[in-house]
Amino acid sequence: MGVDVTLREFDYATVEAAASALTRRLVQIIRTSIAEDGNAVLAVSGGRTPRLVFEQLRESDISWSDVIVTLTDERWVANDHSESNERLVREYLLKGRAEGATFIPLYGGESSVEIGLQACESRLLSIEKPIDAVYLGMGADGHIASLFPNAHVIQSNHSKCVAVPATPDRLPRLSLSIDTILRAREVFLLYSGRDKHEAYLAAKNSDNLPNSPLWSILSQQVTPVCVLRTS
Repeated sequence: MGVDVTLREFDYATVEAAASALTRRLVQIIRTSIAEDGNAVLAVSGGRTPRLVFEQLRESDISWSDVIVTLTDERWVANDHSESNERLVREYLLKGRAEGATFIPLYGGESSVEIGLQACESRLLSIEKPIDAVYLGMGADGHIASLFPNAHVIQSNHSKCVAVPATPDRLPRLSLSIDTILRAREVFLLYSGRDKHEAYLAAKNSDNLPNSPLWSILSQQVTPVCVLRTS
């Protein structure tokens, strides 16, 4: 990788415009990766905004049979559950032209996220190259994927994924590790809203926030990060 300028920021009037710009860039990376490597690997986020990207991306003229799709994170629920990111991806992305893509789930049906962690690690290890593009969202608290501020899983000891235990107000989850995210060809962060922008600026402008996953992404000087945002 070894890029000199790793952080690029783009502002858009609407979230729809930001989603369209992100879609165009993802298509470019996917096509380039297929041409260079014979396949492309894409990791995507769940939530409302990704639907805008998925609906455009699935209609793109791509050799989808050469594309591997996985998730940045997943709640530990069945894949037909309303909170499942896998369900969202299957309903909004893996249809039409994109139906031929290969999907690698994080959730495997085990009785707990801790038990399922090793099986998820094995599935991700079956992908024989780094992820080409990671599409992240963020929360108002500055969390990305399911990596939350001040959680011990931020430092992952080079594992592909990490287990995120339940809290009183949060389901247990699996998440790509910071190491996996930062081995990608490029990382994309799309967010909107003042509260998220304040969290972003706090992480970006800090000299040292080791307990912030967002800071870990923004402060490194290796992997290109593209930020697309709306006010």
